[in-house]
Amino acid sequence: MTACAYTSATADGTEWAARPGCVITADGSYAARLALDGESWYPERWTLDGPEPYAVPLPGNQPEEPGTEVQPLADGRVLIHRLVDGRHVFSLLYPAGPGTGELPLGAVGGPWEETRLRLLPPAPTGDRAFALAVGPHSTTVWLVAGGAGGPERLAELPGHCSGGVWLDRTGRMLALDRTADGGPTKTVVVDLARGEVSPLLEIADGSHDRLLLADPDSGLLLIGSDAPSPGRERLGWGVLGSTLPVRFPDCLGLDCPVTPFAIQPGQVLTPESCAVALRVDGAAGSWVGVWRPAHRRVLHLAAPEGWLAGTGLWTREGVLLLPFTTDGVRCGVARLEPLAAMAGPSARGPGEWPAPHSAWPEAPRPLPGSAQWESARPGWAEAESTDAESADLKSADVKSVDVESAGSGPVRPVPLQQAPLPQAPLQQGPLPQTPLPPAPLLRPSPPRPRKAPASTGVFLRRALAQTRLAAPTPPVPTPPAPTASGTAVLEAPDTTVLVAPGTAVTAAR
Repeated sequence: MTACAYTSATADGTEWAARPGCVITADGSYAARLALDGESWYPERWTLDGPEPYAVPLPGNQPEEPGTEVQPLADGRVLIHRLVDGRHVFSLLYPAGPGTGELPLGAVGGPWEETRLRLLPPAPTGDRAFALAVGPHSTTVWLVAGGAGGPERLAELPGHCSGGVWLDRTGRMLALDRTADGGPTKTVVVDLARGEVSPLLEIADGSHDRLLLADPDSGLLLIGSDAPSPGRERLGWGVLGSTLPVRFPDCLGLDCPVTPFAIQPGQVLTPESCAVALRVDGAAGSWVGVWRPAHRRVLHLAAPEGWLAGTGLWTREGVLLLPFTTDGVRCGVARLEPLAAMAGPSARGPGEWPAPHSAWPEAPRPLPGSAQWESARPGWAEAESTDAESADLKSADVKSVDVESAGSGPVRPVPLQQAPLPQAPLQQGPLPQTPLPPAPLLRPSPPRPRKAPASTGVFLRRALAQTRLAAPTPPVPTPPAPTASGTAVLEAPDTTVLVAPGTAVTAAR
């Protein structure tokens, strides 16, 4: 199960995005949400790994405030974050007979500090919880549950940070979207064990680039960037450790907000086959989109009634689980198997608008072709992707990056902003028949003495140089255009980017 970040970035800094309907642990065993009983809010824990899901209320001595956050741990306890007299207070809740037990953990900040704090997505290990505190000039990552004592300060970054995506299964490498000194938003990675910060995602110098979702098994990344269309964020995808550029499929460029919230796990080394669940918000409400990088279309599905929008998880077998609650069902999980439908061709004809496929008879969705559908139809289309899926960006000025030699622990990811080198245009017509020169005589060369193995940093620098020289030829090359400085720059259809812990890379198709 993969959870997306809870915050979004703007040109002026960061802003907190809407919380999901509930929070699910990384292994999918528990979920927690703030439920409403009349006019009173109270925490509620869901157990999802049993034969049937069931809910356990965890009310306190008094109703909770609407902005209270809850997050489940792998052992069944629920972390609660309250704001009390300007301080951020944390406690663990658990069932205790007919009532609720509460274990205080401590507090962060005070009324004299201008700090906004929010819980990060559940850690992959499930036994710890982290929070992000944004101050006037810097951002701090806190360990608020699972430490030796109370809250612990782990790392501090200059600027304002948002987002939060885990890049590994140990809960050590955390990706954050940082905005420093009013500049563009760029993704950085924080090594929580060493407190070090490294750049991770940089597409263009002036673009706002955010990491929305990541799957450690396959390396698939979901990226939001305005590089292909300045001023308008588009959804793209890449692969950790790949030398291919980020792709921005046309089928994901809808005219309504699209938020990825889950990636199919277990697809090791096959990111193109990973199924991605999308939340689509249109005039008709919210529904579910399913997309695969290998299938250049989005399958639109009606959400179950009472869906806790923006939450869900995939199983390794490709079953999408969507939690919902209604007046008749307090705790329910709908099972959806959309991958078989994605394997077939699209059923729509030329010029037709796609209708969300209803997997549940009572889904609140108007019928296609009716007056209600025409009036509420969102401005999106299930377009087949073309060869112009990639961002048509000019290669920008490249900043040289030195790769440090590896020490103890993982090597920090290093960004690569090198676009493919210009290639000569293809010749039209028959190739000239040029006689080949005689082959030179080959003589055995004396054996060369073996050298000591180079360090990791030297190896990576050589790999980067080979990657630049061996850049693939674009399908339809464009003649190089002279710049102001007189050097030629190729207008490449793919955007070059780097993303990878421990390797300087670009993301892939």
